[in-house]
Amino acid sequence: MVISLIALVFSTTGLADAARHAVVSVVAGHPISVKPRAGGVLLLGRNRKFPAAAIPTVKNSSRVGGKTAEQLAGTCPPATVDLGTWCLDTAPYPVTNADAGKNNYLFASKACVGEGGWLPTAAQLLGAASRVKLESTIHDSQLTATVPLDPSRGLKDQREMTSTLITTEAGSAAAGFEGVSEGSTGNPRQGQANPTPLPANPLPESLQYVTVYSNGTKGGFAGSEPVASPENFRCAFNKAPGALNKASS
Repeated sequence: MVISLIALVFSTTGLADAARHAVVSVVAGHPISVKPRAGGVLLLGRNRKFPAAAIPTVKNSSRVGGKTAEQLAGTCPPATVDLGTWCLDTAPYPVTNADAGKNNYLFASKACVGEGGWLPTAAQLLGAASRVKLESTIHDSQLTATVPLDPSRGLKDQREMTSTLITTEAGSAAAGFEGVSEGSTGNPRQGQANPTPLPANPLPESLQYVTVYSNGTKGGFAGSEPVASPENFRCAFNKAPGALNKASS
C-alpha cells in the first residue's frame, strides 16, 4: 500500500515524466538529440531522414577544379543571344570582300564549325525570330529585323541560309556525285568493264537549302536556293563554361 501511494504521488507531481525523459534522452550512456553530439544518437527528422544541418560539408565541396558553380555554368559567347540551352549570333556572319560571292552552303558550314558552332536549322531560326533580328524585306521593322539602309550597296529584300536541305529531284542528281577518277577499273573477278571517267558534281543544282526571313517577329520561309548559291547566314553555339570568346577569337 505504501509503495502504491508513493507511485501515485510521483505520477501526479511530474517526477514520472522527468524519469521517463531521463531514460529516453540517454541510451546506454549515449545522449539522444536532433543535433550531432560526440558519442550521441542522432534522431531522424519527420521526413525520416537525417537533418541537413547534421550532414557535414566536405572541404572545398562548393568548387570543382577550383571553380564555383557559377563559373562552371554554361554561358553564351559575346555578340550572341542566349536562347536558353543554346546561343545564336546577333548579326549575320561578316563575309569579307575577298570572300564575297563564296558564301555558299559549304562555306557557311565550315565557317560556323570554325567558330565553334554550327549552321542553324530553319526551325531554329524561325523559333528565334522573336529574339534575334533576322535578315528581312526592305519594308520590315528595323526594331525587329535587319533591313538594308545603304543605297550604295543596293536595297534588296534579304533572307538567311539554314542547314535544312531539300531536293527537287531524286537519285544522284540530288545526292551529288563523286565522279569517276582516271585509272579506275572494274572488278575483273565479276567481269566488270572499266568505267568511263566522269567529273565530280559535289554541289548539284537540285540539292537546295531552305532560306528564311524575319517578317517582323514572326519569321517566315522564303523558298530555297541551290547549295552552290551564296547567301547571308549566322552561326549557332552550345553554351559552354566560361564562353568568353568564340573559338576563332
